Amino acid sequence: MKKLLLTGFGPFLTNDRNPTSDIVQKLDGSKLGQYEVYGEILPVEFGRSADKLKEVIDDIQPDAIILLGLASGRSAITPERIAINCNDGGQADNAGYIPQGEAIVKDGPDGLFTSLPVHDMVEAMKAANIPARLSNSAGTYVCNHVMYEALYHHKQKGVNTPTGFIHVPANYELALSKNIPSMAQDDIEKAIKICIQTLT
Repeated sequence: MKKLLLTGFGPFLTNDRNPTSDIVQKLDGSKLGQYEVYGEILPVEFGRSADKLKEVIDDIQPDAIILLGLASGRSAITPERIAINCNDGGQADNAGYIPQGEAIVKDGPDGLFTSLPVHDMVEAMKAANIPARLSNSAGTYVCNHVMYEALYHHKQKGVNTPTGFIHVPANYELALSKNIPSMAQDDIEKAIKICIQTLT
């Protein structure tokens, strides 16, 4: 059976919970389609997240990688098209670091495109009546950082592992105190399962 690395994050900034960590913990060890899921929660830190991710990639040697993150304020599941070579975001990570528009990889490509079948994922989610759309910006915070680092890591190794990032909206529990768009946790989880099952 093939291996799928599924990552998420814990709480950060004003988000006292993160639906991605719940999904990763719940799906860890499960079998979906032709994949066995290996779950990992990454730190919301520019300085540690990518090192942890690359360590796990090299250890597990996954056949596909789906990175998850919370996009508080979005109203749909949004697979990301591209990661850009920039750390910024204007806000501190969980270690208190605030980057100032620095390159993720010095002299690296300006952008790296996902290698996930994102169009198929969006159409499959819509067919299941789950709001979904393609996103052209993973931002410049830690989510974009790990997406870029994962794609660059494979580029350097000459590996063609399907890899990419999917942002999810707040779940109901998180949205209660924020007055923002939200989605049921069960539907977010269902959407991620559908995305995994689109992989071949």
